[in-house]
Amino acid sequence: MVVQARRGRTPGAVIRGILRYSVMLFIVVICIFPLMWVLLSSFKTNIEIMDSAFSIPKRPSLIGYKIAMETAALHLRFFTSLIVASSATLAAICIYSMAGYVLARVSFPFKSAIFALLISSLLIPTNAMIQPIYTVIKTLGLYDTKLALILVYTGFAMPICIYLLRSYFLSIPDELEEAAYIEGASFFRTFQSIILPVAKPVLASASVLTFIASWNELLYALLLTASERNRTLPLTMKYFTQMFTFNYTPMFAALVISILPTIVIYIFMQEQIMESVVAGSIKG
Repeated sequence: MVVQARRGRTPGAVIRGILRYSVMLFIVVICIFPLMWVLLSSFKTNIEIMDSAFSIPKRPSLIGYKIAMETAALHLRFFTSLIVASSATLAAICIYSMAGYVLARVSFPFKSAIFALLISSLLIPTNAMIQPIYTVIKTLGLYDTKLALILVYTGFAMPICIYLLRSYFLSIPDELEEAAYIEGASFFRTFQSIILPVAKPVLASASVLTFIASWNELLYALLLTASERNRTLPLTMKYFTQMFTFNYTPMFAALVISILPTIVIYIFMQEQIMESVVAGSIKG
């Protein structure tokens, strides 16, 4: 059967297959090459980088990472960003999972209008909200605090999280909840014990998107913080690249430190993310 299938392939199908895999390989190279170049360059000396930017490091060294840690205290900024991004992600998932479930299952007046209003905030440019957000944070006395960044990042995650979670909750069969209600489970107990375990893929997707957006955010970190103790890693990188304009080794090392967490998180959660994408496509 396999031999017959192979013999039955037309030249057009072979050409389409070659083109398909060529495009896929081209996209993979475009995505992977810059990361590999930065990673390899972080282990080279500045002289090696200047002599040949694309060569393999002759004697790999961690001097760039040492300079980055000692000069800019990147380890402290790393943990600041980790605290802010993780807290914003946790708050967003806790709040918006409940909101998405209510919007998916509970009937109340103007539900569609409220959902459309919440989602429409995705269309508002972040630059347009600088003045009101700054005024609110200053009025609350939260300027130059980690809590200010956590609240802002949690708010920014609202439209995408609610959209993803509500869409996934709509795809869950009603029979699961009806069985739980028959057994005497309350609304909240059903949500906690039945819905959330089933919705792990979309929770992982929303978590990854929120974490990456919070980790990489720069504008509001610059606007709402002033002290070193609350400076996030992307904000430190802005000053770091200015400081080491011609010393590329510590700059590349700092870049590796800044992008490593998002890559690791995506690698560990890619299975759940793919399950969420497949489930969403089937629902659609």
